[in-house]
Amino acid sequence: MAKDSCILIVDDFPIMRGIIRRMLTKRFNLNNIIEADDGVAAWEILHQKKVDLIICDWNMPNMTGIALLKKVRADKNLARLPFVMVTAEGKKENVIEATKAGVTGFIVKPFTAKDLGKKLSIILQEEE
Repeated sequence: MAKDSCILIVDDFPIMRGIIRRMLTKRFNLNNIIEADDGVAAWEILHQKKVDLIICDWNMPNMTGIALLKKVRADKNLARLPFVMVTAEGKKENVIEATKAGVTGFIVKPFTAKDLGKKLSIILQEEE
């Protein structure tokens, strides 16, 4: 993934968005990062800017991560956009639902920079 690639972080907790942002800037030297606090705000951003990767929490008010994923996959202009779901719930049924909806990757909280790095390395290599 190019260093100027745009990453959208979607999470209702500012601290979590900050943690992911720091991981992206330090490990991957990615600095073109946009943040949204729920799926509704993310959806608006996706129609205003070109985004190259979404990292999204599952549980959020207004529009959940799974609802956003389904909307992204249903939109012909966004359908192929890499989408990484982050969740505190590693329930098998959630993983199955996200997989069926077309998630690119799945990360269960709590995770380390190394965990995020491994998942993103795989996704970023696939995009090249």
